[in-house]
Amino acid sequence: MTQLAVRELPLFPLPDVVLFPQEVLPLHIFEPRYRMMLRTVLDSDRRFGVVRWDPQEGAMAEVGCCAEILQCQTQSDDRSNIVTLGQQRFRLLEVVREAPFKVGLVSWIEDDQPGNHDALSQLASEVTSALRDVVELTGKLMGKPTSLPNDLPDLPRELSFWIGSHLGGPVADQQQALLEITDTHERLQQEFELLDETRRHLAARTVLQDTFRDLQTNDDDAER
Repeated sequence: MTQLAVRELPLFPLPDVVLFPQEVLPLHIFEPRYRMMLRTVLDSDRRFGVVRWDPQEGAMAEVGCCAEILQCQTQSDDRSNIVTLGQQRFRLLEVVREAPFKVGLVSWIEDDQPGNHDALSQLASEVTSALRDVVELTGKLMGKPTSLPNDLPDLPRELSFWIGSHLGGPVADQQQALLEITDTHERLQQEFELLDETRRHLAARTVLQDTFRDLQTNDDDAER
């Protein structure tokens, strides 16, 4: 490790919150120790580490994501509302200070260089297609047509982070596992399997919904 690759970083453990690069995370800062952390961070480079705190295990994850403060509004009682943006991922090497807030020694981590760009692009296309199907089927089941956002990332690495951040439900374990993967192809492959399973489940529910609707229509016609 070079000196530039390792640094001390204030840490903000959050229960079952996993921040991904390039994703926005709004936060309300109210605890005294984190108000102090915020003042310290604003006086330096506006960056701190968001690390998932596992309430079941009572421990921080070993990999987190650096958050950069984009906006900060401090109220008269010294509480603050901030908007942050995920930057680099890091590996927590050790906690070097516990009070007044945690500070960790971290090393930055990046995805490995892809070996086959064509295969990666093909997988990204398949993932996008599965994601589009999941969104459309969900909208159909809810009776509210929906579509993918216009700003959906098209680069494989950024797409994989976006999907990881937008998984629905209590999925912090899955999100943490995806955050820690350093192979873009592997991360996309796991996301495709999740999306494909969801797509097949939603498609089956859609068929059932349509069948019951047709039965209800036929019953209504028969009563006339």
